[in-house]
Amino acid sequence: MTLSVFAFIIYLVLALIGGAVAGYFISQAIFKRYLQKNPPVNEKMVRAMLTQMGRKPSEKQVRQVMKSMEQAK
Repeated sequence: MTLSVFAFIIYLVLALIGGAVAGYFISQAIFKRYLQKNPPVNEKMVRAMLTQMGRKPSEKQVRQVMKSMEQAK
């Protein structure tokens, strides 16, 4: 069975488009699962961390920690 060049190109393009769409949805699902297991750090978490270290966190300290984390990215 011999495929014509035109049919081969059509199948190749369809396979590439299908793979790209499937890859997009798979990577999106993996990323959502990762964020559920490892949520980004927010101000509430910083306050809890400072409280566990025996400090009473002021708003200035919380903002400083958040700012330093943003700069470290």
